[in-house]
Amino acid sequence: MKFKLNHKSNISLHVQTEELLRKILDDPEYDNGKLLPNEVDLAKQLAISRTTLRQAISKLVYEGLLTRKKGVGTKKASRSVSSKSRNWLSFTQEMEARGIPIKNFELHISWVFPEEPVAGFFGIGTETKVLKMIRLRGTTAGPIVYFISYFHPRIGLSGDEDFKRPLYDILETDYGYRAELSKEEISARAADKFIAEKLEVEVNSPIFFRKRFVYDQADRPIEYNLGYYKADSFTYTLESRRESQ
Repeated sequence: MKFKLNHKSNISLHVQTEELLRKILDDPEYDNGKLLPNEVDLAKQLAISRTTLRQAISKLVYEGLLTRKKGVGTKKASRSVSSKSRNWLSFTQEMEARGIPIKNFELHISWVFPEEPVAGFFGIGTETKVLKMIRLRGTTAGPIVYFISYFHPRIGLSGDEDFKRPLYDILETDYGYRAELSKEEISARAADKFIAEKLEVEVNSPIFFRKRFVYDQADRPIEYNLGYYKADSFTYTLESRRESQ
């Protein structure tokens, strides 16, 4: 496909480039992960500098329309996962509710001595081992979230459960612990080298960090969860209603 800009226009080249990229993304052939034209070739074809092209690409990356991976290329961003603060679900349930197939990239189970924050939340000593589960999850387009979960030993998890099933379904159906309440802390942070490699983003890229404290139907703590989300693949929606006076 041949692309060009109007170099005689009063509209700046980087703005024209942004609009051109948006038109390119409207082409259905880019819906399935096809890479955009190589930066060097596209800049040459448009007769602009790579700096101008990158400025336009960065704008669309910021808007969540493009994803860029070093050494691979730039492609159309897959639709993001949206999580609401009310009627919250497990990651599996969130994805299934949106018709997005899930892919599990990693699953690690171990028994560990909890650090103070985890032990304090569970109300146990640091000498009592808890089940720790690490999961790297996403879609066929790539990883979206890196989870670290700790579970209260009272639940009775063995570590041999089929964790391809929704987590909270396992807790309720197999062990009688219904996840009834979730308290969450959300912040933005830069990806360190470890998380960047897991989520396949560049070091210092923005990510969402969510700390979730989950309680059962008797308000007893059952899960302490840390989630590192790829920022361009996740939207967190808050919903509140004003109470009548």
